[in-house]
Amino acid sequence: MTKLNFIRSVTIASLTATFFSLTMIGCGEDSSSAPEDNLMEKSIDKMTLREKVGQMFFVRPEALDTGIHWNEYAELTDYKLQKVNKTMLVINEDYPVGGVILFAHNIENASQLSSFVKEIKKLNGSPLLAIDEEGGRVARIANNGTFNVPKYESMAAIAKNGDPNDAFKASFTIGSYVKEYGFDIDFAPVADVNTNPENIVIGPRAFSDDPETAAKFVVSYLNGLDSANVIGTLKHFPGHGDVKTDTHTGYAETNKTWNEMLKCEMIPFKAGIKAGAQMIMTAHIAAPKVTGNDLPSTLSPVILQEKLRGELGFKGVIVADAMDMGAITKQFSNSEAAIKAIQAGVDIILCPKDFVGTFDAVVKAVEKGDIKESRIDESVQRILELKK
Repeated sequence: MTKLNFIRSVTIASLTATFFSLTMIGCGEDSSSAPEDNLMEKSIDKMTLREKVGQMFFVRPEALDTGIHWNEYAELTDYKLQKVNKTMLVINEDYPVGGVILFAHNIENASQLSSFVKEIKKLNGSPLLAIDEEGGRVARIANNGTFNVPKYESMAAIAKNGDPNDAFKASFTIGSYVKEYGFDIDFAPVADVNTNPENIVIGPRAFSDDPETAAKFVVSYLNGLDSANVIGTLKHFPGHGDVKTDTHTGYAETNKTWNEMLKCEMIPFKAGIKAGAQMIMTAHIAAPKVTGNDLPSTLSPVILQEKLRGELGFKGVIVADAMDMGAITKQFSNSEAAIKAIQAGVDIILCPKDFVGTFDAVVKAVEKGDIKESRIDESVQRILELKK
């Protein structure tokens, strides 16, 4: 990844020494490298349709246990799924997965996490491991008191002194410990510009209310993860900072035009893309003055194909924000949403509410011609490049 001048002065060796002076309890042997299976050795034209579709699903571990049923996020904590069980293995035989994301309730302590990661890496589909470890409020490991890793107040606090090197140092530290525990992807940094004081979901998770400042810190954070050999993810495209409502619970929209976004929201994303970002996460917000309709951006070909791919020139992986969020589930069925997202240009369907049913619906949509198999191949090629 291209490094900007303002981070070239950072000595990675000294950061590494600082990080590994921390007490890493129970990490054991390196769990980050899974044994290669036949899937990774296959070219796309040798893969079955189910193998290819499976690569496009990054799921909660609970998605593979068909005995688990939930309506509210709080209910997942009660199941405390923290190891791969027999049901998951049986389901996974027919439903391969491209990735698995762990949340706070899936993590008890370091030894349990290391064991769980090793089990997940053996699943059908050679899954990548992902986590939301932004630092601050959203940090599944750092906010677990059993882990001896640094904690950060927020991204806004990191940016307070105006030195982007602080973001690099923080993200290199975060990237180093998530890599040590076997994770491949961190769904960070937040590239939103916090322009709306009434925003209840982003706030200090963003670096700044100034787009140029945010851009510098976003790139520095992204480069820190890259230096720790962790894939970073710019989120939430096309910008969640000016939205009042929370897409976890229901519909949200921005009233900005595309020209207005180019002068604000797009500045950090464009900087991140220029710096070599490999992944961008969508927001489930509607942008009616850009698209002409109230479709969430995750399902909008205007936002993803015309703007992100076309105008901004992004060639990496587009991952949906969690598809079990209210902004999606209150408007669309699981299957309908996944199909629309793929048609719009999403490469990875993250956290579908009904994984098995949605998987089958996507396979059927390809078989019926509602989704071209060449469209699936485009996404799978990008995902396999991340894995290789």
